Parts: sequence; structure tokens; C-alpha cells
Amino acid sequence: MSINSNSVKILTGRLTVIFLLLLMAKFGNAQIKDTSSRPIRLNQIGFYPNGPKRAIVLNGNGRSFTIRLLNNRTVFSGILTPSATPSFAGKTTYIADFSSFSKPGEYILTVTGSGNSYPFKIAGNVHQNLAKGVIKAYYFMRASTALPAKYAGKWSRAAGHPDDKVLVHPSAASDKRLAGTIISSPRGWYDAGDYNKYVVNSGISTSTLLSLYEDYPAYMKTVKLNIPESGNGVPDLLNEVLWNLRWMLTMQDPDDGGVYHKLTNAAFDKFEMPDKDTTPRYVVQKGTAAALDFAAVMAQASRIFKQFPQQTPGLADSCLVAAKKAWQWAANNPNVAYRQDQNNKKFIPAVTTGGYGDNNFTDEFIWAASELVISTGDVGYLKNINLLPDDKMPVPAWGQVRLLGYYTLLKNDAAVPELPEIKRRLINAADELIKGVDDNAYQTSMTLSARHFGWGSNSDAANQGVLLLQAYRLSHDKKYLYNALADLDYLLGRNATGYSYVTGYGTKTPMHPHHRPSASDGVTDPVPGLLVGGPNPGMQDGIKVPSKVPDEAYIDDTQAYAANEVTINWNAPMAYLANAIEALQSQLSVKTKSTNSKHLK
Repeated sequence: MSINSNSVKILTGRLTVIFLLLLMAKFGNAQIKDTSSRPIRLNQIGFYPNGPKRAIVLNGNGRSFTIRLLNNRTVFSGILTPSATPSFAGKTTYIADFSSFSKPGEYILTVTGSGNSYPFKIAGNVHQNLAKGVIKAYYFMRASTALPAKYAGKWSRAAGHPDDKVLVHPSAASDKRLAGTIISSPRGWYDAGDYNKYVVNSGISTSTLLSLYEDYPAYMKTVKLNIPESGNGVPDLLNEVLWNLRWMLTMQDPDDGGVYHKLTNAAFDKFEMPDKDTTPRYVVQKGTAAALDFAAVMAQASRIFKQFPQQTPGLADSCLVAAKKAWQWAANNPNVAYRQDQNNKKFIPAVTTGGYGDNNFTDEFIWAASELVISTGDVGYLKNINLLPDDKMPVPAWGQVRLLGYYTLLKNDAAVPELPEIKRRLINAADELIKGVDDNAYQTSMTLSARHFGWGSNSDAANQGVLLLQAYRLSHDKKYLYNALADLDYLLGRNATGYSYVTGYGTKTPMHPHHRPSASDGVTDPVPGLLVGGPNPGMQDGIKVPSKVPDEAYIDDTQAYAANEVTINWNAPMAYLANAIEALQSQLSVKTKSTNSKHLK
């Protein structure tokens, strides 16, 4: 019996769908795992019924594409459009736009010669579980507490790092707290793949989560995370923030208001569970960056927790007092940088964990002053602060926090003369960020420039999305909202590697992040909800990536901390982006129909 090529293609397609159905029946759609490299790249979670829907096809063997139900019935067809500009790899991609197809359901996108996409959904609240998951990830990062199975599931673990007997390192010694003095500094989040806690990185992380609540309070009050504090009258997002905020408060020296740079082991501990590490823990030198980041977060927290006086009695006042003291210390010590290598030449033990060194505090002063002005009403904090030191509008990162201050001034309509210019510049920055995106190979702001792909590139993608959402809040122009959603699509699979970069969410996801608990707990699946660093051709860890093409330079390897580590400051903008998009989904309304498309019954 002879079988023609078309019959083989049809049979192969049906077998693939059957295989996917069997996997879904066993594991559920979000838990299918696949390490293959499929040439159709899309958001592996799915799309909103009235929102834009695009997939990227890496080859143009077929001019058309179809959307099929999981039973293989075709419900939509369209024509592929070649990208106007090639990818970083120098290749033309093909865009499958099915924005006009809005019927809820579970589907697969098929292209002749390219096979099938991963399954995806069209549904309201389509990112809800992901949006919760990237916040719940912080619960899994908690220090000084056990994680019971009731809340942590199969990732339950024993308590580690009680941090109730922390030593003052010689670099942090003062007249009233001599070297070797024991202080208590429990709670907080483990910073990244390691077990240390850093004020500078906690600053931007905590603030971004506080801003998520501040910007979308009605929606965030509905988000339930199943954490120990759930149901106590405080929104779960804020409950989780409190775990870290209360630790941060312990990092301030009560005698002078200065803030220790970090709480750390002397060296990175080996890959083991938190309770296995019993090495001494230290607080190290105070610094200007830590004091200002602390002041900014505490000022912001004071105005948010003022809304919950019964559940958090006295907290808002304590935060504001702490903020003012830290600001005064920084004003008296405006240029105290944490220089770890220099300290190690003078003090024992040497400390070789993450440095988070910063030598320019202009942005930290802008951010802290902005938060204090809004929380106190005293514009005097901006005296001698140049709000516009240059014409740049840098996307936030732990070492560049200026825009956090701008966001706060703008959303609170601060009475400062520079505000109209700050607004104009932010809108211009958003316009520059998306200039040329419609011609781009992956149709996202992230893939417009190779400069975006360094250490923690996925955080850059998420923060770009946050900036675009801020522009949308100011202008109500939906091009910013749609492009922010495109950044979310990028992180969830519409990219050059085909990965959904959040552990546990999507079909092809990282299984080996640089994260000690995930590598040490004996559970096959990593802790869920963690955004990995993403493509980075720098290879600072010495682990060779499969490709040096900027957006392809990623490897799912536990040792590859330059591409596959997780950190609290990367998860924070991801949490903001995903939850904000969920909160704004009713404002997605793509009116134009996809060209050359056909709806089928």
C-alpha cells in the first residue's frame, strides 16, 4: 500500500495532537514538559479573547497557518507575514497574527512544514495563575522559617538561617556595636540562588511589589496566595512584603540610623538545603546606597500600611521614623560606597558573596527624596536634589533606581516644577522603546536592540513592560498597553529560545535554575514561579551557551548563574507586569481584524 506525502503529514499531525492530549490528561496543560526546539514561538500560557494574539514562525515553508482545537478541528486560518527586519541571527521570521479570533478554548497553531505549536488557551484571566505564582515565589524564598506542605506542597522544607545570632562584622563596627556584637535579624527573602540577604537588592524588589499594590489596589486585594498569613485582613501581596520589610527594619543601626549593606555568610555556601547551613552570619559595612534604598522603601511602606492600622499597629509610623533617620544618615554620609575588595584587605573574615557595589548615588537620592516628599508632604527633601541630572531615562535596575522616584512623583501628581518635563520624558522614553517594533522579528521592544541582552536580560524585558504600563497610565494610549503585553509574551515563549522563562509555567520551561533549594530538595520540578536571568552572551560563569547570538545565548544549566540564576529583583517586575496586565485585561480591545484570515465553524 502506498501513502502519499500529504497523508503522512496529516497522520503525523494527528499523532502529535493525540500525544499532547495524553500528556494533558496526565499532567494538566501547564505542566507538560518538552525540551524540543519548536519553530513556532508563542506565549505558552495563552491570550485574552479581545487582546492581540501573535506567534512567530522561524521558517516560511508554509504561507498559511491554522488554529486548531485539540481534537484537530480547524477553527481559524490566516496568512503568515514576513518580518520587515531580520532577527539577530540574520533570519527573516514570519508573523502569525490571529488577534481577530476570540473564542475561548484550548488550541494549537499549525504551519505546514513547521509542525504544531505548544498548546495554549484563549480565556479571560488567562495569566491569573502565573501572576499569582510569580508572587508566591517569594514565599518559597523566605528565610528563618519552615515551609509546611500545606502552603509549599512538594517543595516543603525545614527552617533555615534563623538569623537571631548575627555577628557585627569588623567592617560594620561602631562605638556602640563593636565587632562580634550579636544582633537579631530574622526573616527576609533569600536574595537569589544563594542564601544571603542584601538591602540594596531588597530595596528595588520590595518597592516594585509595593508599587504593584499602590497602582492596582482593587485587583491586588483579590489575589489569594495560600500563605500562612492569608485571611488576616491584609492583602496577601502585602503580607508577603511584610516578611521582608520587617527584616529590613532590623538592618538599621538604631544608634545612628545607618543601614548595613547586607546580611551574609563569609562565602557562598555549597548547594544544600537552608537548614544544612550553620556557618556564621554577619552584617557588614553601612553604606549610602543601602541607607537611601532603605529610606525610599520605608517611606513608601509607611503610606501603604497606614491603610491597615488595626492589622499592623504602629508599623506605618515606625517605617516613616526609620526612613527619616536613614535619610539623615545618608545626608551626613553622601558618598560611602560599599567596596568589598578593599574591605577584604583590612578585615577578617574576608567576605566574598555578592557585592552589589555602586559608586554613584545620584539616582538613590532622587528616589528616596521622591518617596519622602509624597509620604510626608515636605518638599524640602528635594532641596539640593537635581531631579533631572541628564537627559536619560534608564529602565530600573538595582543600581539605577531613578525612575522609581519618577513613577512615584507622577502617579501622586507631586507639586514639583519638574513634573511636566518628567512626564514628557517618560512618554518619549516609552516611544523610543517601541520604535520599530512592528517591523521587528519578534514584535517586542526587548528584541529591538542587542544591548538589552546582558546579565538578567529577562528582568530588563519585564521592566520595559513596567515602563510601558506607566506610560499607559499617564497617556491612556493603548499602544503602550499592547506592547507591555508583548513583553509578557516574550517572557512566556515568544522569543528566540522557545522557552517560557518562568519555572513551572508553560510547556518548555527551565528545569535546572541556579537556585540552591531547587537543586537540593530531591524534587524533580524546580520551585515554581521563578523568572530565570535569560539570554546573556557574556558567559561570566564560564558555562558555554549554545549560541552567542544575543537573544539565543541561554542554557538551562544549574551551574550557569550568568544565564539561569533567579533573583528577587528579577521576579518583582515580572510580578508587576503579569498582575497589572491581569488587572487591565478589560481594557484590551483589538478592533481590527487580522488580514487574510478566515474564521471556520
